[in-house]
Amino acid sequence: MSIRDIHTPVLLDRCVELLGPALQHGGAVYVDGTLGMGGHSEAFLERFPQAHLVGLDRDPDALRIAGERLARFADRTTLVHTVYDGIREALGEAGVVRADAILYDLGVSSFQLDEAERGFAYAQDAPLDMRMDPTGGMTAADVIATYGEGDLRRIFERYGEEKLAGRYARAIIAARADAPIERSGRLVDILQDATPSALKNAGHPAKRVFQALRIEVNGELAALERAIPAALSSLAVGGRMVVLAYQSLEDRFVKRLFAEAVRSKAPAGLPMEMPEHAAEFRLLVRGAELASEAEAESNPRAKPVRLRAIERVREAQ
Repeated sequence: MSIRDIHTPVLLDRCVELLGPALQHGGAVYVDGTLGMGGHSEAFLERFPQAHLVGLDRDPDALRIAGERLARFADRTTLVHTVYDGIREALGEAGVVRADAILYDLGVSSFQLDEAERGFAYAQDAPLDMRMDPTGGMTAADVIATYGEGDLRRIFERYGEEKLAGRYARAIIAARADAPIERSGRLVDILQDATPSALKNAGHPAKRVFQALRIEVNGELAALERAIPAALSSLAVGGRMVVLAYQSLEDRFVKRLFAEAVRSKAPAGLPMEMPEHAAEFRLLVRGAELASEAEAESNPRAKPVRLRAIERVREAQ
C-alpha cells in the first residue's frame, strides 16, 4: 500500500484555498511546520510551481518518507530536522528570511500512530515510548517511572483534561511499586482497573492519559507557545498562516494568539486610531472552521479538527 493510500491530508482543499493567494508570485516560500508524510506539501508543490518548500519535522523517519515522496521536487525543497518552533532557523537554512505561507498541522501523525512500536496508540501493546523524535529525550515510561503523584495528576489534568486524574495517578504510583510500567498494555490495564464501573462505558479510560503523556514527553504546548509568535513574525506582508488543531488546549491557545495579533495597539481613550497603531494582521476565517460531514466520514482524523487562519497586512512599526 502506498503512502497516498494510508495518509489523507486533512482539509487539503481548504488549506490550498486559504494559502494559495500568497504563493502566486515567483520565489514564494511555503513553510510546512509539521511535514509528516508530506501530503499537504506535495499538493502545494504540484499546484504552485514557483513555490519553494521549507519542511520541518522532528521525526527523522517522517523526514525520510516525505523526502522520498517529494523527490521529484528536490530542487524546490529544503527539509529540516527540527521542532516546529525552529521556523526562523529553518528559513535561514533555506537562505530566506520571510515566508509567504505557513501551515501547522498539529498533533501526532497517522504515521506515528500506525507504528505500533512507537507506543502512541493505547489500542496496541508496545513499549511506552511516545517520542516524536526517537533519537533522544525522555520516554513516556520515564515519566511514569519518575514523576510523583502530584506531577502525574497535574499533567493528566492540564494536558488530558482528565477528571479522574488523581485516581489514575494514585493507581500508577501503587502499581509501579510492584513492577516497572514499561508497556502500553500494562498501563491500559491499570487505568481500566482504576476506572469506576459507572464510567467504564464513557469512552476509553486511557485516551486522555495517553494524550497527556504524549504532550509532556514531546513538550508540545511549550513548543507551540514559541512557534506561533515566531511564525507570525516570519510572515511577509500579504503572507498567510493556517493552523489545524485537534485538541481544545491547542486550539484555545491559537485562538488567543491570533486574537492578540489582530488587535489594534491604540492606547485606550484616543479619539481615532493612528496608522502606527493599526493591527498587523487580519483573520481570514471567522472563528474556527470544521471539516465537512463528508470529509469527517471518509477521513476519521478530520473529525476533531479546528482550522484557524490569519494574514499579515502590514509591517511591524
